[in-house]
Amino acid sequence: MIFTRGARITGAVLCAALAVVTAAWIVRDLMETDRPVDLWWFWAGQGDVRAAAPPVTSLLDPVLLAVYAIVAGTVMRSAVAASALFATGVLTFAVRLPGLWVLGSSWMDGRASDELRTRALLCAFGVLAVAVALIVTALAGRGVPDSAYGLTPTRPAQGVAVTAFLLLGAAAGIWAAWEVYWGQRLGLDAYLDRVTGESVLMPLLGTPPGWLNAAIVLLCLAAAVGALFGTPFSRPLGMVASALLVGVGGAALATALRYEQLDRFAELTTVEQLSLASLLFGLGAGALALFALARRGEEDMPGAGPYGPAWGQPEPERYGQGGSGGFGPPPPSSPPPGW
Repeated sequence: MIFTRGARITGAVLCAALAVVTAAWIVRDLMETDRPVDLWWFWAGQGDVRAAAPPVTSLLDPVLLAVYAIVAGTVMRSAVAASALFATGVLTFAVRLPGLWVLGSSWMDGRASDELRTRALLCAFGVLAVAVALIVTALAGRGVPDSAYGLTPTRPAQGVAVTAFLLLGAAAGIWAAWEVYWGQRLGLDAYLDRVTGESVLMPLLGTPPGWLNAAIVLLCLAAAVGALFGTPFSRPLGMVASALLVGVGGAALATALRYEQLDRFAELTTVEQLSLASLLFGLGAGALALFALARRGEEDMPGAGPYGPAWGQPEPERYGQGGSGGFGPPPPSSPPPGW
């Protein structure tokens, strides 16, 4: 099965629309802040959420903007376009869903004007609708190849799959362990507030920390298991999960450098040391997994297993280079005798 041209165009337009909306909110915050670096430190958790007019975006917004722009720019020629659109839709739906109850809740009163909250709520509904449309497009846009040159989905190579499984699986385990820790430390009621966002100081378009960490765990775990079994969807899903890890870890690294936490690491409490080490591991694991999964995948072969031709079966010949596995147009037919 291939991903049809019409579905590719639809997916590119939907991703471009999401990118425009996200960029518009970021530009709004840039215009409200004195310096762009102030907005960055706000995203990194070093800004004053109690300020009279705090920014409404969070660290997720630049990460999402990068994902939307890359997917929109590559979906027309990507072999895993359907999986990329599906992963983008799932990510968007997961991180924007809490906005439906957070933006209209009583505990958000006074943090932003009613007009701004109404605009944000309408955008939340629109973004979620586009996310659902992306998922539907990814599932319904498949078709039978109409030529020998149709792009069929590719799997991660064996080494890439093992690397992604180890890195993303470890990140999922670490993030899940931290949520267990916070659940035991805060108690059930306070932890539920951490998940739903009730009484949590966060930006207007932010995602509750417990909800966001749960989304990171599920995305990393799904991508790790998919990579282990060599599924085509594991590449874009793993890249999306890696982008989240890089964003969160990058902000932690910037904060650690600003306050010289690495130089006085021994002076930090045990919880602070473990938290910083976890975030820096997420940054490194996400960057390595992102680099590995960005490499071109392997095509399925007739009679192939998850990582290549089945044992004892030769690779089928490709046009242009006989049995060497190369690509190219079919060779011209031999001229008739006496030509």
